[in-house]
Amino acid sequence: MPYPDSLKQLIKVVESTREERVARKLKNEEVPFLSLDERAEMLKHHPDVKEEGRREIKVGPSKGYRVAHEMADLLEASSRVDPTKIDVSRWDYETDVLVIGGGGAGTSAAILASQMGANVIIATKLRHGDANTMMAEGGIQAATKGHKDSPYYHYLDVMGGGHFKNVPELVETLVTQAPSAIKWLEGLGCNFSKFDDGTLKTIHGGGTSRKRMHFAADITGAEMMRTVRDEARNRADKIKVVEFSPAVELILNEHGHCAGAVLYNMETEEYTVVKAKAVVMATGGCGRLHIQGFMTTNHYGATADGIVMGYRAGVPVCFLHTVQYHPTGIVFPEQAEGILITEKFRGSGANLVNIDGQQFVNEREPRDVEAAAIIKECIASSKGVPTPTGKLGIWLDSPMIDMLSGEGTVEREFPGKFILYKRFGIDISKEPMLIYPTLHYQNGGLEFESTGKTSVPGLFLAGEVGGGIHGENRLMGNSLLDIMVFGRIAGRSAAEYVNAGVQDGTLTLDHVKKYNAEIEQEGAGDGRVAPMLLPDYTEPVTRERQLTSHYVGTIR
Repeated sequence: MPYPDSLKQLIKVVESTREERVARKLKNEEVPFLSLDERAEMLKHHPDVKEEGRREIKVGPSKGYRVAHEMADLLEASSRVDPTKIDVSRWDYETDVLVIGGGGAGTSAAILASQMGANVIIATKLRHGDANTMMAEGGIQAATKGHKDSPYYHYLDVMGGGHFKNVPELVETLVTQAPSAIKWLEGLGCNFSKFDDGTLKTIHGGGTSRKRMHFAADITGAEMMRTVRDEARNRADKIKVVEFSPAVELILNEHGHCAGAVLYNMETEEYTVVKAKAVVMATGGCGRLHIQGFMTTNHYGATADGIVMGYRAGVPVCFLHTVQYHPTGIVFPEQAEGILITEKFRGSGANLVNIDGQQFVNEREPRDVEAAAIIKECIASSKGVPTPTGKLGIWLDSPMIDMLSGEGTVEREFPGKFILYKRFGIDISKEPMLIYPTLHYQNGGLEFESTGKTSVPGLFLAGEVGGGIHGENRLMGNSLLDIMVFGRIAGRSAAEYVNAGVQDGTLTLDHVKKYNAEIEQEGAGDGRVAPMLLPDYTEPVTRERQLTSHYVGTIR
């Protein structure tokens, strides 16, 4: 729907201060960045600081670690399958490498593994490519050339953005492999935005000291996913894709090595067994848990399945005490609530302004600081803009971009959002967007090494399911980079593991039996099962579905 009269009146306040703000920006007289002490003070308004939002995990290898209640609920749940009723001595599929997850990380892993001669199965929850990769808009960081940049500066930015808590080896791998990831994607036909002379366009992102953000308009993730999905499908002789079949449990062998997974066919409600010599876990994040009640940018299947399965198999978790809330998610129109408004808008010059039309924070602060500043402005400072249903937001003044860079820039550089808002009768080249922080990224995950290895032999990780790269806060553009760098590494490492010779053994779900027993002993779980697979938005849950957190489903 278009903006109602109540919001149109408030837009006039934004318009009254716009020319002055544009003039300041042209003179580089913007709101200064916060000092480290000021950032620490601002972060007191971030949802992560709410201790009442977390509790200690009662079971598993990271017992005692405090995580969000929504995550603890999954880690303290029993298996969705009865391990005594699944016969893993008989399998429906057999392959060299099983990739769990069909997003950017899983697909790039499959490509690299197949290039090294491995036969690969990609098991994906929804369709191939239905993943957070498709939802990512703004860009991918890499110190490729120019702007006096190098992996050295990229490393410092990543570490600083993560509050210097990141795992240094993972960050070093991320930034040093970044230029080759861009080159690889371009070689596969990825259409990044370029100048007329063919030079790649780059912009700033929040927390970056150099312009190293490469992009494809405002649909960067979709373009990257198109590229790697096409490449994987062109390797049908080596890569088999099994859709609508999420993994629900990992299978170990008698030596404790990962040796496959149990899949659940969401169409037929059948469980199938895949025997594999190596497994790459690339299941993505947890946005659909709606931690602390926040709306989310994430796709429908982002329910932390890989963390649940890996944790049960014995892999510890790390950095799950922090969650990233993207500063700018749509809060009006409510039909589009939670959808990401890329940071590229702010990098291109759009101000964040309050109900009085005043800029209150530098738009290129790291995401956690930016989100905290918006929350503070709406709640503590009472300067939020009320929606017709009583929610609060802040204006993202997108018309500034055309004033700074020429008429038509918004429509040309942000076609995805321009078209989306047009459907609601809003022209974002002339009217600002109303935004509020939205649950965006799982900073933490399962522990893993820079080679993709985990503590369980034969199990490798790639993408958002792994923790440590981004520390306690991820910078824009490093998630699309993460999935390409560590997706390729995990696929290569898995194939090398297979090629070196795998110690075969009897397949078993004994680790699941042991975990279920621990839950019962601790009195945890409360009848819940996990992985969740898909969220159920019925309140209260009134239907028995195989996809809720309490109903186990059939075995045919």
